Amino acid sequence: MRLKEIVTKVLEFDSESEFNTQDSDLIKIAKANINHAYSPYSKFSVSAAIQLDNNETVTGTNQENAAYPSGLCAERVAMFYANSKFPESKPLTIAIAAFTNGDFLEVPIPPCGSCRQVLLESEIRYKSPIRVILIGKSKIFLLENVKSLLPLSFDGGFLKVK
Repeated sequence: MRLKEIVTKVLEFDSESEFNTQDSDLIKIAKANINHAYSPYSKFSVSAAIQLDNNETVTGTNQENAAYPSGLCAERVAMFYANSKFPESKPLTIAIAAFTNGDFLEVPIPPCGSCRQVLLESEIRYKSPIRVILIGKSKIFLLENVKSLLPLSFDGGFLKVK
């Protein structure tokens, strides 16, 4: 038996003012876009904003449906739109914010497993890391790539016929 250690590094910030202008603007866009979420059942709204290498910013919000699980998370809405609208442009950074009970969450929320897998697929597709900014009121986390969120991941390499 061997012990294998997996370490995820997360930078923690106290406010968006500690970020450079581009990241700070992306955080503001993610937060401002929260009003476009459709979450009448859970009352838990999530917004994602993606900065692309062509200087476009793409947003997405969670979209619920009474016929669970027909809805879709903000991260996947944003990434699928980015990949569809700008297929040649690499996603550089995604910022994610959540809002419930009349306010943003105190601490950041990470993407769900399905969203992590989709974000990882985009990282692999574009052969480039995607930085992840997780926004909370009292702290903001920055991860340098999606792989950090899903270290033991499933990818297309497992599907190749040998």
